[in-house]
Amino acid sequence: MIFNILKEINLFNFLDIFSAFMVLFAVIDIIGSIPIIITLKEKSKDKKINAEKAITIATIIMITFLITGENLLSLFGVDISSFAIAGAIVIFALALEMVLGIELFKSEDTPDGGTVVPIAFPLIAGAGSITSLLALTAEYAMINVVIALLLNLLLAYVVLKATDFFEKLFGKGGILILRKVFGIILLAIAIKLFKNNIEFF
Repeated sequence: MIFNILKEINLFNFLDIFSAFMVLFAVIDIIGSIPIIITLKEKSKDKKINAEKAITIATIIMITFLITGENLLSLFGVDISSFAIAGAIVIFALALEMVLGIELFKSEDTPDGGTVVPIAFPLIAGAGSITSLLALTAEYAMINVVIALLLNLLLAYVVLKATDFFEKLFGKGGILILRKVFGIILLAIAIKLFKNNIEFF
């Protein structure tokens, strides 16, 4: 146990951390999710998002998958492709809301701003980020991947806490435009995620 810990410390590498961080940053895309987060905040009962709860749940999900990998899903008879398709469907429904102005995630179902679904999953701890984590562990030492993940989660926490700032920065008109644009992008991401994983069935 102690030997493994010392081994991991010796494998600590700033360049690997940066590389893994950039991969996860691109996949999680918390900056691109700002319009979605603001939309969910507006629909919540108290007009707030529980950032601490969202990040805690996302951290638990991602660390669990980082340690156990596909073995956890196999306990429930689910493979990573099925998990990815489930995430794609949630993302697709959310994107339809943004583009068409319809309501699928009812306000009474999201008392804390959709903290668990869809913010913790699949926006932060989505199928793409989980799959990327599994791939990164094959390329980098675990300690570097964990640090890169924690840095991304810290950034996600800052963004969730700063929704009021972003609302003031963009204004209602700017948020509306961003919502439509990112809604279309999100639709494309959901379709691509669905298409890539349906091939495995």
